[in-house]
Amino acid sequence: MLPETSNKQAASPIHTFSTTLRDAARSVATFTLVLLFIVVIWQFVKALFQLDSFTLPDVGDILGVMLKPLQADKAALGILLLNAGLFTLREATLGFMLGAAVGFMLAIVFAHSRLMQRGLMPFVVASQTIPILAIAPMVVVWLRADWLSVAVIAAYLTFFPVAINTLRGLLSVSPTALELMESYAASRWQILIKLRIPTALPYIFTALKISATASVVGAIIGELPSGIQDGLGYAILNFNQYYIQGPARLWATNLMAALIGLVAFGVISLTERLVVRWKSPLSEAR
Repeated sequence: MLPETSNKQAASPIHTFSTTLRDAARSVATFTLVLLFIVVIWQFVKALFQLDSFTLPDVGDILGVMLKPLQADKAALGILLLNAGLFTLREATLGFMLGAAVGFMLAIVFAHSRLMQRGLMPFVVASQTIPILAIAPMVVVWLRADWLSVAVIAAYLTFFPVAINTLRGLLSVSPTALELMESYAASRWQILIKLRIPTALPYIFTALKISATASVVGAIIGELPSGIQDGLGYAILNFNQYYIQGPARLWATNLMAALIGLVAFGVISLTERLVVRWKSPLSEAR
């Protein structure tokens, strides 16, 4: 019976991975159906209220303008927006990592020290009441208006959800399990690694999914005062100024920004399915 049990345990990650792929395929199919429904509603509202292209462009115009170059002998707008989106995504990824690390460390400190939690939590909460548009120019001045300033602005929007949700997860351990670990003279580090963090994983990934999309928003906002011309922030600012000449261009830029956010969200969601949902047969039997 031992070889059979061992084979089942070895096959569990493979089975879970295939299940994750099926779930991902279903999610993509559902997303596609909802997207088609939104397009139909979009066109229906435009026709019903007889909205002009400046108020609400046709979906076909938005997609069509992405295939056309802005200038002769230049790449299509869709290619330019894709490159800008990837540039912004790199900044957002760095900001996401910085913010998640800061939020995670704050949560660990707060979980082990009520004094630190009571003393610092009001400042953490207050930091989120200051508009990001007021913070961004100061960060750009302090860090000399480069990609690092954009990453810091993205991290500013990222750390708070991670800190709050991770703290809630770290404090949600079962009292019985905690007493059992303490009865075996487990150190705080051992309790953190073997009990608190595994228990907090669902909370952590929920926060990471929120922060992944927030980091993209933070990166775009950070590009506006920094003067960086390679990202989506500059494209949004530029097409906003010339909206009358081509409203579909601004809508196409917004569509690319949404796509980048969906990619960031999807990566975290896939990671969550691989990390959180896997359980060995022995743990399931218990």
